[in-house]
Amino acid sequence: MHEIADVEQALRRAAPHRLVSVVEDALRERCDALRVELRLADYGLRTLQLVERTPGTDPSVPIHDSPQGRAFGSQEPYAVEGPSSVLLHLPVTVRGDRLGVLTAALPPGTDLRPLLSGLAQVCDALGHEILVAERDTDLYVLARRATRLTLAAEMQWQLLPGRSCARPEFALAAHLEPAYAIFGDNYDWSVSDGRLTLTVTNGMGEGIEAALLTNLAINALRNARRAGLSLADQAALADQAVYAQYRGGAFVSVLLLRFDLTTGEVEAVDAGSPRLWRLRGHSVESIGFEAQLPLGMFEDTVYVPERFTVRPGDRLIFGSDGVYAAVSPVGESYGDRALARALRGTRLLPPTHVPQAMLRELTAHHGGGSLEDDALVVCLDWHGAASSVAV
Repeated sequence: MHEIADVEQALRRAAPHRLVSVVEDALRERCDALRVELRLADYGLRTLQLVERTPGTDPSVPIHDSPQGRAFGSQEPYAVEGPSSVLLHLPVTVRGDRLGVLTAALPPGTDLRPLLSGLAQVCDALGHEILVAERDTDLYVLARRATRLTLAAEMQWQLLPGRSCARPEFALAAHLEPAYAIFGDNYDWSVSDGRLTLTVTNGMGEGIEAALLTNLAINALRNARRAGLSLADQAALADQAVYAQYRGGAFVSVLLLRFDLTTGEVEAVDAGSPRLWRLRGHSVESIGFEAQLPLGMFEDTVYVPERFTVRPGDRLIFGSDGVYAAVSPVGESYGDRALARALRGTRLLPPTHVPQAMLRELTAHHGGGSLEDDALVVCLDWHGAASSVAV
């Protein structure tokens, strides 16, 4: 593959809904591709949904039992030889956020080795342009849904920064269930100026009321963060915003953390129900903080930050009360022992796989039926700065 810069320029100039067509034209010209298709992961991370459906083509394939899903899960190209073509499946990922899979049908006998580097660059450019194009078209948003979202879920998904993020210092991923009918659970992150700020929230109530409450809290926290306020002042400003609107009639539980990317020092404000566990080696420990009032419960609450330190190799798991408080048929809460077992059992998985794996364990613990509350799991693997040395 040559002239990758030309493909990138063509993608930038293309109409938002024509990105796949631009890539298909480029691959037909440069490597004799017979056809090209793009599939995006659905909100539940169960299927890969076809963008721009063509007649006779399956609109979705399972993530966990398909060639496309293998490329998506491994984040590596995967080729399938057929009698009339070679199907090359390539992950489309932006800054660690797995969007989907691009499939190119190439002539039989095609030597893939000289093509892979260039095709990876094309997928990278395509992923970035999809994120930009979503401002102007619903095409890619619609492709992600296997069924209709509730209005509350639509509002909550629009708040999220992504489903995963990777940097040299860390990798994190999150998942919400039920993906198409979430209420008040949410998360947010931002990386800048040598710091990672991570927020895990749980707004009280259900449906639209919970979504409106969470929207207010998340945007108040973002407003305070972008104003350069300290972590405690971010919580205080959001507390005031929620109280001013609801006068104590509704509140938001939040766990707010700020990581120093160089030292691993973490500043935390625990204002409610989301909780944190740490896997260090084979040992799982619940990291407890002094409980402080949820946002909006009372007027002018003062928040006091606490501190701890993460080491390279640490894995942190954050869970909402819909996770750790879910009970088994015999009355045992998932957070009592089952969560620690699940965390140890998933220690070899990359962080992008962990939230879903733990939620599957949660469903089994609950007896296999529908959960009574929405559930959120965030997984953070800490690598540390290049000069970090574990002590």
